[in-house]
Amino acid sequence: MRRKLSLVLTLAAWLLATGSQWDLAQTFAWSRMIVNYSCSMSVAQAVQKTFSGEMCAICAAVQDAKQQESAGAPAPEGRLTAKIFLVCAPHTPGVFLPAPRCAGLAPSVSVPLSAERSAPPSPPPRVLA
Repeated sequence: MRRKLSLVLTLAAWLLATGSQWDLAQTFAWSRMIVNYSCSMSVAQAVQKTFSGEMCAICAAVQDAKQQESAGAPAPEGRLTAKIFLVCAPHTPGVFLPAPRCAGLAPSVSVPLSAERSAPPSPPPRVLA
């Protein structure tokens, strides 16, 4: 339950940080306009009239809020002069020894795998054309 709550709160914070609340309000306004217009005309005409450019009070409020939000954010000036390097130290692999109870079951580490194989033929075989 705690993990789900943290995921929901993180998603809500991300949506609010990106300005999605204005998109939701605009969608609500358009839906409301389509429903109101479709009472007196066909749905196709209601959709056309909704998106013709006529704005309701909610649409105007959303447009003003988006303009204020974009005007309040400072514009970046030029390019950054410094670079950020993210360097990760190479990871040294750990050596894991077999547990004492499995010591007889695990193959010996000192025996190379190539000891069981025969030497390659010399000279190498040629491909028949």
